[in-house]
Amino acid sequence: MKIGIDFTSASRERAGIGRYARELIRALARVDQTNRYVLFVPRDAHDELLQFDWLPNFSIVRAPLTERYLAALWHRVRIPLPIELFVGSVDVFYSPDFLIPPTRARRKLVTVHDLSYVRVPECFPAPLLNYLNRAVPPSVARADLILADAASTQRDLVDVYRVPIEKIKVLYSGVDPRFRPDVSEQSLARVRELTQDKSYLLSVSTIQPRKNYARLIEAFAKIANSELQIANTQHAIRNTQLVICGAKGWLFDEIFQTVERLGLQDRVIFPSFFSDEDLPALYVGASLFVYPSLYEGFGLPVVEAMACGLPVVSSNASSLPEVGGEAVLYFDPRDVDGMADTICRALTDESLRNDLCIKGFAQAIKFSWEKAARELLGYLEAR
Repeated sequence: MKIGIDFTSASRERAGIGRYARELIRALARVDQTNRYVLFVPRDAHDELLQFDWLPNFSIVRAPLTERYLAALWHRVRIPLPIELFVGSVDVFYSPDFLIPPTRARRKLVTVHDLSYVRVPECFPAPLLNYLNRAVPPSVARADLILADAASTQRDLVDVYRVPIEKIKVLYSGVDPRFRPDVSEQSLARVRELTQDKSYLLSVSTIQPRKNYARLIEAFAKIANSELQIANTQHAIRNTQLVICGAKGWLFDEIFQTVERLGLQDRVIFPSFFSDEDLPALYVGASLFVYPSLYEGFGLPVVEAMACGLPVVSSNASSLPEVGGEAVLYFDPRDVDGMADTICRALTDESLRNDLCIKGFAQAIKFSWEKAARELLGYLEAR
């Protein structure tokens, strides 16, 4: 078969859905050398994000139009210009990023990562909220098969859009093998330079309201000056920092204002950029991983942290208990006091920390990009 894939997010976004699409499609390229694939990217694709040892059955087609222009054309104005004008005729078309462009393919697949814009609309700027509410439902309706990151999103699709459950398959994300406890000393040295060799709590995600960082900072403030010792280390909590690693998204002013209001400018660190190469070391060097999100489609950083041997505490919202299983200590993301208590417990109870780490390794190995790619291939080839 000839299979078209919208590779726009993979070619434009370093994190989030962009990383998801790159990992999944690169794994697909490793497991399928039979079908022919054409990856569609816009004119303003970043060349460095397209670098991979693609085999001859994979090709990349760059459109003469930018991502923004194509989105306006297809999903705002809704001009039915078929993508086949760029990629040629295809048997199946797959979009890993919510929206299906106009296509004549006999089968159409789309991944809907979450319905956060429906469940927590207050976390979105009005233009983006309006765009998603307008653009996603037609794609959901046109798709022959919808892939959901977790069963929680599958349930949301049934509840919100009345999609028949048999039309939705759960396709879990994977974790790259580079996320493991043994990392290079050079990477660890760069992490120590960033953190001034102090102990730190870590959270990794785009800086935007849904990630709930304002409440995390408030919880951190409640324990920041504690004299309690971090289990099995020489560090006291009062010497610990909070590192929030991620690019700025939207509506983030309150997050930075919370740091200033609580006088934590020297204790809360926002790395403006941290390389993919060094990211595993950032996990490995942390005392604890905290994920306070109000809503997630999957929660990939939770799995990455577990794979790196890090104890994890997380919000109990949406997909996160499904992904973390019994390997994570959970809290109500809207309860600042409860969040602080959970963090403190995970920092100071050595037996609990060891248990979380052991269970975390066992949980993380359940998620594999190769497994996800083989499942995706089965859906693509279905008649």
